[in-house]
Amino acid sequence: MGLEVKDISYSYNEQIIFENISFRVTHGEFIGIIGPNGSGKSTLLKNLYRTLKPKSGTIFLDGKDLYKLTSKKVAKKIGVVGQENTVPFDFKVEEIVAMGRSPYKKLFSSDTIEDREIIKNSLRQIGMEAIANKNYSNLSGGEKQRVLIARVLAQQPEILILDEPTNHLDIHHQLQIFDLIKSLKLTVLAAIHDLNIAALYCDKIFVIKNGKIYKSGSPEEVLTSQLIYEVYGIQADITVHPITRKISVTYLPAGLHV
Repeated sequence: MGLEVKDISYSYNEQIIFENISFRVTHGEFIGIIGPNGSGKSTLLKNLYRTLKPKSGTIFLDGKDLYKLTSKKVAKKIGVVGQENTVPFDFKVEEIVAMGRSPYKKLFSSDTIEDREIIKNSLRQIGMEAIANKNYSNLSGGEKQRVLIARVLAQQPEILILDEPTNHLDIHHQLQIFDLIKSLKLTVLAAIHDLNIAALYCDKIFVIKNGKIYKSGSPEEVLTSQLIYEVYGIQADITVHPITRKISVTYLPAGLHV
């Protein structure tokens, strides 16, 4: 049934961050959320994974009120990779990934053979199995982000919520991670900074501006020169790439026009 958002609003210290947002995400859709800094993208996602709670409106997960479900039930359905992820103590890479299995365990229960295989496979998927015993604190920023993605994969959720998950990664690993996420055939909501990445991987795009969904649709419908100017205030040339057959965005310096 997926995720359904009905008329949710959120404010902080009397400032409205977003209001009356509604949408539905069906199983297997890859949804990109784009918009300028401060538009409410991250705050919206935090409401979807219960770090923040809407001031009004309702979020349904498979037809049930998200905020009436237990944390374990939500964790079995929704996996999250945020912009900043801190680990308070130092653990080995394998131990970090193993934390993704916690929704399936009773208190103090140890890893099963199945758990260990899932952990190993999650590390293999993101190309980190060779450093399973390395301390997390000794990794680069990009390596840490990949380990946290592996932890979410070990969680085996049906829905992935990603808040600009590849900002710390080089181009090779950005594409590797998005290729992997796309291949999983999961439901994905991802705040994405790079419009070309959004065009390449997303089935639909939601544009957030001033706390509202300004426009939604396929990348071809949404990523136009006019919309990019209206939302970001910059000129852009839009073409279809001859190899990918996807929208390609070229930003133009001030003074140049399409």
